Parts: sequence; C-alpha cells; structure tokens
Amino acid sequence: MFLKIPIKIEENRKVIHVDMDAFFASVEEREHPEYKKKCLIVAQDPRKHHHHGVVTTANYNARKYGAHSAMPAQQAVDLIPKEKLVITPPNFELYRSVSNQIHDIFADVTDNYQSVALDEAYLDVTKNKLNETNTIKIANYIQQRIVKETNLTCSVGISYNKFLAKMASDYRKPFGRTIILGKYAKEFLKPIPIEKFNGIGKAMQEKLHEMDIYTGEDLQNLDQDTFLQKFGKMGYVMYKRVHGIDDSPVEGHRMRKSIGRERTYNRNLVTEEQIYQELDFLAEMVSQDLKKKRQHGKTVVLKIRNSDFETITKRMSFQDYVQTKSEIYRVAKDIYDKLKVTDQKIRLVGITVTNLDPLSYEEVSLNLSYEEDKYE
Repeated sequence: MFLKIPIKIEENRKVIHVDMDAFFASVEEREHPEYKKKCLIVAQDPRKHHHHGVVTTANYNARKYGAHSAMPAQQAVDLIPKEKLVITPPNFELYRSVSNQIHDIFADVTDNYQSVALDEAYLDVTKNKLNETNTIKIANYIQQRIVKETNLTCSVGISYNKFLAKMASDYRKPFGRTIILGKYAKEFLKPIPIEKFNGIGKAMQEKLHEMDIYTGEDLQNLDQDTFLQKFGKMGYVMYKRVHGIDDSPVEGHRMRKSIGRERTYNRNLVTEEQIYQELDFLAEMVSQDLKKKRQHGKTVVLKIRNSDFETITKRMSFQDYVQTKSEIYRVAKDIYDKLKVTDQKIRLVGITVTNLDPLSYEEVSLNLSYEEDKYE
C-alpha cells in the first residue's frame, strides 16, 4: 500500500532561471565579431592535436549542423563545411570574468540567487531589492542590463518553482522569455519529449520507452502508485514535478562542491596504457559517486603527480553536464593528452568533477529539465 500524495500547486514564490545563450561561443564572438557569420566551435583544434579535443560549446550556426557541447571535436569538424568552420580554444579566465559581471547584476536584484555554473543561475525574486512585484519587469531588467554591460544575451524562464523556471528558459532561445503560470503548467509539459526533461538520462529514457512513455503527457497519465512502484522514493519527486510541483528552494549564492577520487601508487605508472587504465578506473569511481549523490557537473579536473613530486592540475569546463563514466573518461584523457607529459613516472592520478548541480531524481531519475519562454 502506498500513501496517496495530494497534488496542490502553491504559487507563492517567484523564481527566475537565467541561462546565457551559447555563453562561451558568444563571448568569443563578442571579442571577434568576424566569427558571428561562421560556425564557431570552442575547443582545441583536433587537426592540431592528433584528432583529440572535446567541444565545450558551439554557436547557433554550428548547432544547425549537429555540433554540440561535449562531443568529440573531430566529429564536429567532420559535420561542418570547412569554409564555414572556425575553431578557437577556450579562454576560461575570460569566461569567469564575464560571469562575475553577470553575477554582480544578480546581486543587485536579490541576495537569494543560486549560481549553477558560469552561465546559469536561479533567482528567487519573491522579495527583491528592486521592490518590484511584476516578475516580467524584473526579468526584463536583468536581460537588458546583461546586454548593456556585457553585450551578451540570455534567455529567462519565469515560474513559481525552480523546475518550471528552468523548463521555461530553454523554450525560446536565444534572447527569449517564457512565463509558466500554475494553471498552464501541466498543459505546457504535455508535448515535451521526455528527453528534454532535466534528469532523465539514457537509461531512464529506455526504461520509460519500454513503458510506452515518450512525452510529458504520458508521464502525467501514470498513476501515483506506478510512479512509486517503478521509482521508489524518487517517484514521489517525479510525480509532483510532472504535475507542476517542485518544493526545492533557491539555495542562495555559494561555492559549488566537488566530487573526486585520486590514487597514489607504490610503483610508478610508466606507460600510457597504465595511465589510461587508471583514468578509466577513476572515471568509473567518480561517476558512481555522482550517481549516488544524484549530482552532475560542468567541469572535469585532472590531477597528476610525477616521481619528483611535481603536481599538475588542469581542468576543462562545458556548458552541458557530465556524469557518466564514458563522458568523464573522455574528458580526463583529453586533458592528459594535451599535457604532453614527458616524464611518464606517475605517482598519483586524480579526477574531480566540479560545478555540481543536483539531479532531480538520480540517474534513474527523470531528467526533468527546466526550460521555456512565454506560456500563459
């Protein structure tokens, strides 16, 4: 027997999700206006790095050809006509500087904002420094200030909880604005493919497809008992969210946590094969830890220490999240290959994932995304 969960929508909060439009690529276009008409890939050029490299982001022109974050850079190169392609290496110092400017704008609106990564954040504007009750005006203020002060655009989602605000921000891009009111929340979610829901990974998608579930409406048609039987404790969260309910708070600005593993070896690692094997092992451990904690992250950090006790730490960030072993391994291996380590006597290897954000329901969880534009 399962306890029936009453469904009651509470609309006493005002939440805005801000998502910068193709952030890394847009910053590069700002610095290099000649890139705007090209298909821009932000990555190490695989043609100069033995076909290695991972796309950190692609501009909207490149996305039309199928390029996207976290794909192998060589694959992106193969998709885009040579005469239209521009590849530039990421400049994270610049991106962090611009991100700090944007966060300063958030802080002028409210102290209750949660930075998810360099390019996105939640703001609870129920009470705000502008003394403004109209959430649309607040969102417009944020968008216009970002344009004026950074010459960049963002898309915003507005609703009464974090889940719906995030679903709204992706609904109309770039430079879009979407509002989801309580009476329209379920209707808005109905046509959305489950692949668009933040938290539904590939394994979950397959399980849902086996149940003939493909859209938000299909999810809404599942009864409460089925949610609880199939997904256990997480079913409670899933059931509420597909019906427009999310109680999770905007947690306030804070440093993001990290999850990592490292190992010190009694015998030095002396071959690339040994190092790749360790990267594979550590990627598996970190992935398991992320799944247990129902988190995923946007930055992978590789740490190595040689026999002279010299330590090197390098990182790579993305606009999309990583969590699986294959994603983490691919990025860590790419970082290692770029280091061109000449001393193969390695005593320590570590992998850490940072810029974390909680998954809604674990890996088996619904990737119930939060994105949209104007739905009222």
